[in-house]
Amino acid sequence: MPLRKDLKSVLLIGSGPIVIGQACEFDYSGTQAIKALREEGLRIILINSNPATIMTDPELADRTYIEPMTADVIGKIIELERPDALLPTVGGQTALNLAIELAESGTLDRFKCELIGAKLPAIKKAED
Repeated sequence: MPLRKDLKSVLLIGSGPIVIGQACEFDYSGTQAIKALREEGLRIILINSNPATIMTDPELADRTYIEPMTADVIGKIIELERPDALLPTVGGQTALNLAIELAESGTLDRFKCELIGAKLPAIKKAED
């Protein structure tokens, strides 16, 4: 897929608290996504409530928030940072559920933040 020139910044939702048997693959995929997107010149904003991950290394993302992973907190980050897009797919089920909540509450539309990585209907269908 070619790089979209209209995107300048992306908010990536991490996987949050460690769940035995899940944490490492989400941390690895998130870290690789950050590296790849930064190589393409995108500004990366990360939220993850777990400071004990490789993903939250201060050298990786342009801005890292170690905060509770709730739709309210992420909404405030979106309002402050104004990312062009939200990428939840490397954060596992927690991130996908938050993306649904942010989309359905109108937060993404209000701040013109596009959901990328998976379309909302696909995320909802996978949830069922």
